[in-house]
Amino acid sequence: MKATLDGTSGRMCRKIEGMHDAERTYYDRRAPEYDDWYLGTGLFAARVRPGWHEEVEALRTCLRALSMQSVLDVACGTGFLTQHVSGRVIGLDQSRAMLRIARGRVPGGCVLQGDGLRLPFRAHAFECLMSCHFYGHLDRTMRERFLAEARRVAQQVLIVDAAWREDIAPEEVQERVLQDGSRHRVYKRFFTPEQLTAELGGARVVYAGRWFVGAISRACKTQP
Repeated sequence: MKATLDGTSGRMCRKIEGMHDAERTYYDRRAPEYDDWYLGTGLFAARVRPGWHEEVEALRTCLRALSMQSVLDVACGTGFLTQHVSGRVIGLDQSRAMLRIARGRVPGGCVLQGDGLRLPFRAHAFECLMSCHFYGHLDRTMRERFLAEARRVAQQVLIVDAAWREDIAPEEVQERVLQDGSRHRVYKRFFTPEQLTAELGGARVVYAGRWFVGAISRACKTQP
């Protein structure tokens, strides 16, 4: 494992050569436009998604209501959702371009470049590990590996991902086009609340909508 000091923030970033070059290129290129997916801007401005904006706001509200002392957000991306979580928060992502944006959003600016399947932390280092829209990019074997790592470093595991709908297949390989015209193939899995809680081992559903689903293993305190 090679660690490098990020001169911009002065914080240590662990760089792990675990991401495929094509994936690294995709997420680095997508970073400046990543939030367009949530905001319905850019290439997503013309996409018809009934109730989307209301669900994004409901998801933010849900995350704000979860009371946690320490959180590791794996595959935090730009920190779009990370910024709504309370407690001591560390954002981890493989993409340096994503982290440059997340640094200004994560409380304290603590972000690390690292591999979500090989977490550089001691056992039980966090009260909660959360991961939003990363779990669904892993096949079953990789999801099992990820959950094993998540349970090693955290007491609770919170997963937020894309909800399965009857008009889409449960899993697919998507072709994604960026504003620069580049095309990228990405594996994607969708979940029902029942499927997600089963994979997490009898977890509690914290959000269930048309577009998003979220579940947490073991109870997490909710702010009054």
